[in-house]
Amino acid sequence: MDAVLPEALQDGIGKFIEFAYSFEPMAAPTVVLVPSFVKEAVANLAESAGQDYETVVYLLGMFLCYPLGLIMLALPYGKLKHLFSFILGAFLLQFTIGVQWIHHLVSSLVAYAMFLMLPAKIAKTAVPIWMMVYITAGHLHRQYINYLGWDLDFTGPQMVLTMKLYALAYNLYDGQVIKSGKEERASKKCAGVAVAEVPGIIEYLGYSFCFATVLAGPAYEYKYYADACDGSRLYDKNGKPLGKIPSNIWPTLRPLLGSLIFLGLFVVGNGKYPLLDPTDPQNNTPVLIAAEQLAKPMYERYAYSWLALVCIRFRYYFAWMNAEGANNIWFAGFEGFDDKGNAKGWEVSNNMDPVKFETAPNLKTLSSVWNKKTANWLAKYVYIRTNGSLLATYGMSAFWHGFYPG
Repeated sequence: MDAVLPEALQDGIGKFIEFAYSFEPMAAPTVVLVPSFVKEAVANLAESAGQDYETVVYLLGMFLCYPLGLIMLALPYGKLKHLFSFILGAFLLQFTIGVQWIHHLVSSLVAYAMFLMLPAKIAKTAVPIWMMVYITAGHLHRQYINYLGWDLDFTGPQMVLTMKLYALAYNLYDGQVIKSGKEERASKKCAGVAVAEVPGIIEYLGYSFCFATVLAGPAYEYKYYADACDGSRLYDKNGKPLGKIPSNIWPTLRPLLGSLIFLGLFVVGNGKYPLLDPTDPQNNTPVLIAAEQLAKPMYERYAYSWLALVCIRFRYYFAWMNAEGANNIWFAGFEGFDDKGNAKGWEVSNNMDPVKFETAPNLKTLSSVWNKKTANWLAKYVYIRTNGSLLATYGMSAFWHGFYPG
């Protein structure tokens, strides 16, 4: 990145980054949930497996969500679930990204202060701006210090948090609009996930840090999370089931098994068909345009590119399916019952349909089954809030994703 930036701009960016890093010693003492012996054990495991520490710690963090989900299921409904969700989410962040977990806490608390202090009609703009500025700074920082590189940092969880709190800002506004009896098309469309009042701090942090979604999403609305924690998706106010409660075994095992399959396919496939040079991606020529690759016939180059991109997608399939199962264990992914008491399904935490995506006959089907919850966020909280502006919707999507070309 230094080669393409003016020297004065480089100097300014460098000083700003140095200033931001000066706060790290103050944040370091907050990493208290992960004992040093755990870190040492993971480091030894990574060395024995011949993998880098970041990869191993991320995988362990993802799979830890399953036993944690069983505990969440066993806990009584109410504040204890929210508190557990928050503490375990904080643990997973400290376990995977260390001191950088503080970004999640700081940005969440600033947004919460906005929710408390600002009218809902102002907070619905102020909070999204705050969250988008924060994630934008994170993307630019990562791109500047490690261009084309991959390391585990706070930007992944921060992207999920941005969607959550952006949506919550509008959910609270919709709740106020509905309570006042006003007619707003967008608010009426989203009435099912409207929130009447600002959640308590424990409930709010439980949602922001929810252990089952904090690492890889999906970012579903606060109401779904709150309903799963207070049991209102399964029982009425008298404790009577709203319908025949379905088994959560297959909705948990299916995505878990799928995630394991895609993890294996990614490890094998990405090793065989890498896109970037695996030894030095920042300095070496990408595989697709290396001299050796360009010398091959067109059909062979096309086949390689197609296979390489399929293998890259396996990584996302793994993460999203793993998270889906971790939510379904404690019924966070359950949609609830219809008016007749029939179970609706388990779409709340479903973020991807791999088979439908890979066999999609058209672009519409393709986009409808890929990263569903991000599409839901863009549709409900950008598209319909800007009177159907595609420019605003795709622009928001681009900023949220980061600033690499393509």
